Amino acid sequence: MHDITVVDLSRLQFAATALYHFLFVPLTLGMSFMLAAMETVYVVTGKSIYKQMAQFWGKLFMINFALGVATGLTMEFQFGTNWSFYSSFVGDIFGAPLAIEGLMAFFMESTFVGLMVFGWERLSKGQHLAVTWLVALGSNLSALWILVANSFMQDPQGAAFNPTTMRMELHSFQQLIFNPDAQSKFVHTSIAGYVTAAIFVAGISAWYMLKKRHVDLAKRSFRMAALFGVLATIGVITLGDALGFVAAHAQPTKLAAMEALWKTEPGPMPFNLIAFPDQSLQQNKGAVRVPYLLSLLVTHSLDGSMAGFDTLQKKAAQRVENGIPAVQALETLSKDPHDAAALAQFKTHEKDLGYGFLVQRYAPELDKVTPQQVQEAAKDSIPPVAAVFWSFRAMVGFGLLMLAFFVMAVLYTLRNKVQDKRWFLIAAAWMIPIPFLANEAGWLVAELGRQPWTVFGVLPTWMSASTHSVGYMAFSLIGFVLLYTVFIAIEMYLMVRSIRQGPQEPGGGGRSEPGPRPQPRPANAAAVSGRYQEG
Repeated sequence: MHDITVVDLSRLQFAATALYHFLFVPLTLGMSFMLAAMETVYVVTGKSIYKQMAQFWGKLFMINFALGVATGLTMEFQFGTNWSFYSSFVGDIFGAPLAIEGLMAFFMESTFVGLMVFGWERLSKGQHLAVTWLVALGSNLSALWILVANSFMQDPQGAAFNPTTMRMELHSFQQLIFNPDAQSKFVHTSIAGYVTAAIFVAGISAWYMLKKRHVDLAKRSFRMAALFGVLATIGVITLGDALGFVAAHAQPTKLAAMEALWKTEPGPMPFNLIAFPDQSLQQNKGAVRVPYLLSLLVTHSLDGSMAGFDTLQKKAAQRVENGIPAVQALETLSKDPHDAAALAQFKTHEKDLGYGFLVQRYAPELDKVTPQQVQEAAKDSIPPVAAVFWSFRAMVGFGLLMLAFFVMAVLYTLRNKVQDKRWFLIAAAWMIPIPFLANEAGWLVAELGRQPWTVFGVLPTWMSASTHSVGYMAFSLIGFVLLYTVFIAIEMYLMVRSIRQGPQEPGGGGRSEPGPRPQPRPANAAAVSGRYQEG
């Protein structure tokens, strides 16, 4: 039996490292394509200002990229150290996309990043442009494989449990890759990265315009960021809606948590704009509701309906009861793999195996399970509603705020008035943290909404952790938080220093701003100097 405190500390450690790491990832994804766009304009037009833009923003990209790699390395090791049962249970499936991602990130992506940074004077314009586009492609494909692995945890497709080996085994790589959750999540996450980069570039460009430094570069960068951002924000909102449809089928409990829907209601269903979910009482307090809106958002109709937790919990209780014989059959097969009766019993109840595991937290001896323990396990199938509900609203609220910002940014920059709108430039600089907060909120919705499962419907989180001591987990958690905080501080220091220095001026010999010009020497001094040299 796992110590729940160890499980909670393992979850907290992974959440902390993932949230830190996810501060770097979206900016890398978006900046890579913005750099490619800037350099493309340079190659097509021949205007050196766009080369200067690509080099300056490329320096900030590299700082973020390097620290993103550093924070990502330790995350993958946690699967083996803190989640050993999970790694054993689904390693055949989960390991494949992670291995491909590692090869792509460390061979393809890192190689081309080096060429992009050091190849400006060694490659032709066309060759360097090709390298920059390959960096953008490689970084986004690297994210694809991570999200394929994560999507298997959200909606396990392409694999089946083998009662002989006692683990999940991959039977269709195609289903794994083309999992609807993986496809929609990849596009949604990638475009969220483009929004992040657009806000980042726009905010820093606005700061330069406020300071009246590098104004030409700042105006051009702001315009590209505004156009890039408005399209990306529309895309991320649209794809978020598609991802919600996928979640409605694959994880109805997550969707119910996003809407704090405790009871199933007939359509048209109102939308909880504001609510204070009470998990213990399974009801909302102080809800502000918008009529008809939930049916319209979830079903794209005015009379559609969706299941609430009252219905979902009853279904979970039935699946728990049906999963108990599957786990009992596994216990028999672990002693005698050739027991035909046990194998037949397992095959009959196989689809509910995970729910049988879920009740083992309360009843290690499954032949003595009580109805109360079944209900406790079914109640566990409800994720932490308040955290999911408010994280979702934070993500959506930030998304709408960014859309409004980009619409105004496009209008001002196309009219060539943005540099005169001081209040808007100040607002643009303050917008820089917003996409990062939105990304973190989205990650919380995805991961907290999956609970209590590591692999949804198959493997409960409480079973997945390694059997460490509480002291070990507390020590490693504190160590990781301190280490990652240092990484964040390093990133902030390097970013701020590079931004203050600004882009290198053409012909500036490495100086970001032209320094004081030397005073011309008087003619008589030159003559005296000449006479001394002649003498």
